[in-house]
Amino acid sequence: MQEKSVKLSVPAEPRFARLVRMTAANLAVLCGLGVDEVEDLRMIAEEGFVYSCATKPSACDISFECAADHVTIDFALGSFAPVEEGEEGSLSLVELLLDAVCDEFEVTDANMLHLTRKIGDANA
Repeated sequence: MQEKSVKLSVPAEPRFARLVRMTAANLAVLCGLGVDEVEDLRMIAEEGFVYSCATKPSACDISFECAADHVTIDFALGSFAPVEEGEEGSLSLVELLLDAVCDEFEVTDANMLHLTRKIGDANA
């Protein structure tokens, strides 16, 4: 499969979560992924959006990359650090979900949330 790339910038507001979720699902379908992979990517995109919004960016800039063996979603983060575990508004549940569903889950030095999900035979 030829690599596909889509960039999206939306306001960092909860009401835009559906747009992010549906963009991820549509890209997955266009790349020929199966139903389970589409659902996983939709969840990853939504939880990544929640994480990004919690860091208070001015806008949520998202980059989707679909390759033959994986899909990567990068979210730009704001300068506000998410609250520590146990405090009100903690992202521990979001991090737990992302860690369970993603093959790679990290916050990079470039202030990006980097999420990767292997697909097809690479996921076996």
